[in-house]
Amino acid sequence: MALPELLSRLRLAPLHHHLRRSLSAVAPLPHEPPPPHPAPPPQPASNKHKLFVAGLSWSADERSLTDAFSSFGTVTEVRIMYDKNSGRSRGFGFVQFSNHYEAKYAKDAMDGKVMLGRALRISFALDKVRGGPVIVPRLPTVKQDD
Repeated sequence: MALPELLSRLRLAPLHHHLRRSLSAVAPLPHEPPPPHPAPPPQPASNKHKLFVAGLSWSADERSLTDAFSSFGTVTEVRIMYDKNSGRSRGFGFVQFSNHYEAKYAKDAMDGKVMLGRALRISFALDKVRGGPVIVPRLPTVKQDD
Protein backbone atom coordinates (compact mmCIF):
# COMPACT_ATOMS: atom_id res chain seq x y z
CA MET A 1 0.00 0.00 0.00
CA ALA A 2 1.36 3.42 -0.96
CA LEU A 3 2.05 6.05 1.65
CA PRO A 4 -0.61 8.57 0.43
CA GLU A 5 -3.25 5.89 0.44
CA LEU A 6 -2.28 4.76 3.92
CA LEU A 7 -2.31 8.32 5.23
CA SER A 8 -5.70 9.05 3.73
CA ARG A 9 -7.12 5.97 5.41
CA LEU A 10 -5.78 7.22 8.72
CA ARG A 11 -7.26 10.66 7.98
CA LEU A 12 -3.88 12.33 8.31
CA ALA A 13 -3.93 14.15 5.01
CA PRO A 14 -2.48 17.42 6.40
CA LEU A 15 0.44 15.45 7.82
CA HIS A 16 0.96 13.84 4.42
CA HIS A 17 1.32 17.25 2.81
CA HIS A 18 4.06 18.25 5.30
CA LEU A 19 5.72 14.89 5.08
CA ARG A 20 5.88 14.97 1.29
CA ARG A 21 7.24 18.53 1.33
CA SER A 22 9.98 17.67 3.84
CA LEU A 23 10.92 14.51 1.98
CA SER A 24 11.18 16.29 -1.34
CA ALA A 25 13.50 18.91 0.18
CA VAL A 26 16.06 16.27 1.04
CA ALA A 27 17.92 15.07 -2.01
CA PRO A 28 18.89 11.44 -1.93
CA LEU A 29 22.56 11.05 -1.16
CA PRO A 30 24.60 8.92 -3.51
CA HIS A 31 25.79 5.77 -1.84
CA GLU A 32 29.44 6.27 -1.01
CA PRO A 33 31.53 3.74 0.83
CA PRO A 34 32.72 5.06 4.18
CA PRO A 35 36.25 6.41 4.17
CA PRO A 36 38.78 3.80 5.21
CA HIS A 37 39.85 4.03 8.81
CA PRO A 38 43.50 4.88 9.28
CA ALA A 39 45.60 2.01 10.50
CA PRO A 40 45.97 2.07 14.27
CA PRO A 41 49.39 3.21 15.45
CA PRO A 42 51.74 0.38 16.27
CA GLN A 43 51.22 -0.67 19.84
CA PRO A 44 54.21 -1.01 22.10
CA ALA A 45 54.79 -4.42 23.54
CA SER A 46 52.28 -5.29 26.19
CA ASN A 47 53.18 -4.28 29.73
CA LYS A 48 52.06 -7.72 30.85
CA HIS A 49 55.55 -8.78 29.79
CA LYS A 50 57.37 -5.81 31.32
CA LEU A 51 58.56 -5.56 34.91
CA PHE A 52 59.31 -2.37 36.83
CA VAL A 53 62.43 -2.93 38.93
CA ALA A 54 63.07 -0.48 41.77
CA GLY A 55 65.85 -0.38 44.34
CA LEU A 56 68.70 -0.75 41.87
CA SER A 57 72.19 0.06 43.00
CA TRP A 58 73.87 2.99 41.26
CA SER A 59 76.48 0.52 40.01
CA ALA A 60 73.85 -1.66 38.27
CA ASP A 61 73.94 -1.58 34.50
CA GLU A 62 71.95 -3.22 31.70
CA ARG A 63 74.31 -6.19 31.51
CA SER A 64 74.04 -7.02 35.23
CA LEU A 65 70.25 -6.67 35.12
CA THR A 66 70.05 -8.92 32.05
CA ASP A 67 72.27 -11.51 33.74
CA ALA A 68 70.15 -11.44 36.90
CA PHE A 69 66.84 -11.96 35.06
CA SER A 70 67.81 -14.16 32.07
CA SER A 71 67.60 -17.36 34.11
CA PHE A 72 63.80 -16.88 34.30
CA GLY A 73 63.19 -16.66 30.56
CA THR A 74 64.00 -14.75 27.39
CA VAL A 75 64.78 -11.11 28.23
CA THR A 76 63.86 -8.99 25.20
CA GLU A 77 64.74 -5.54 26.56
CA VAL A 78 66.40 -3.98 29.59
CA ARG A 79 66.32 -0.25 30.33
CA ILE A 80 67.75 1.56 33.30
CA MET A 81 66.66 5.15 33.82
CA TYR A 82 69.50 7.63 34.22
CA ASP A 83 69.53 11.19 35.52
CA LYS A 84 69.92 13.66 32.65
CA ASN A 85 72.24 15.98 34.55
CA SER A 86 74.51 13.65 36.49
CA GLY A 87 74.29 10.59 34.23
CA ARG A 88 73.92 8.43 37.32
CA SER A 89 71.27 5.73 37.62
CA ARG A 90 67.97 6.88 39.11
CA GLY A 91 67.66 3.54 40.90
CA PHE A 92 64.98 1.93 38.76
CA GLY A 93 64.55 0.31 35.39
CA PHE A 94 62.48 -2.06 33.29
CA VAL A 95 62.98 -5.66 32.23
CA GLN A 96 60.85 -7.02 29.40
CA PHE A 97 60.28 -10.73 28.78
CA SER A 98 59.02 -12.55 25.71
CA ASN A 99 55.83 -13.66 27.48
CA HIS A 100 53.73 -13.05 30.57
CA TYR A 101 54.54 -16.35 32.25
CA GLU A 102 58.28 -15.70 32.27
CA ALA A 103 57.69 -12.18 33.59
CA LYS A 104 55.46 -13.48 36.41
CA TYR A 105 57.98 -16.18 37.29
CA ALA A 106 60.80 -13.62 37.45
CA LYS A 107 58.68 -11.19 39.51
CA ASP A 108 57.76 -13.85 42.04
CA ALA A 109 61.33 -15.12 42.31
CA MET A 110 63.21 -11.80 42.40
CA ASP A 111 60.92 -9.50 44.40
CA GLY A 112 62.74 -8.73 47.66
CA LYS A 113 66.00 -10.38 46.61
CA VAL A 114 69.27 -8.50 47.11
CA MET A 115 71.25 -7.43 44.04
CA LEU A 116 74.53 -5.54 44.44
CA GLY A 117 73.75 -4.85 48.09
CA ARG A 118 70.18 -3.51 47.61
CA ALA A 119 66.81 -5.22 47.92
CA LEU A 120 64.83 -5.16 44.68
CA ARG A 121 61.16 -4.19 44.57
CA ILE A 122 59.49 -5.61 41.47
CA SER A 123 56.03 -5.07 40.01
CA PHE A 124 54.42 -5.19 36.60
CA ALA A 125 55.02 -1.96 34.69
CA LEU A 126 52.08 0.39 34.18
CA ASP A 127 51.14 1.87 30.82
CA LYS A 128 52.86 5.15 30.11
CA VAL A 129 50.37 8.01 29.90
CA ARG A 130 51.41 10.94 27.76
CA GLY A 131 49.62 14.25 28.02
CA GLY A 132 47.42 13.15 30.90
CA PRO A 133 47.12 15.05 34.14
CA VAL A 134 49.87 14.42 36.64
CA ILE A 135 48.50 14.08 40.15
CA VAL A 136 51.01 14.79 42.87
CA PRO A 137 49.78 14.00 46.37
CA ARG A 138 50.32 16.79 48.84
CA LEU A 139 51.14 16.12 52.45
CA PRO A 140 49.36 18.31 54.96
CA THR A 141 51.61 20.99 56.39
CA VAL A 142 52.23 20.71 60.08
CA LYS A 143 52.55 23.97 61.98
CA GLN A 144 55.26 23.95 64.59
CA ASP A 145 54.79 25.80 67.83
CA ASP A 146 57.34 28.52 68.48
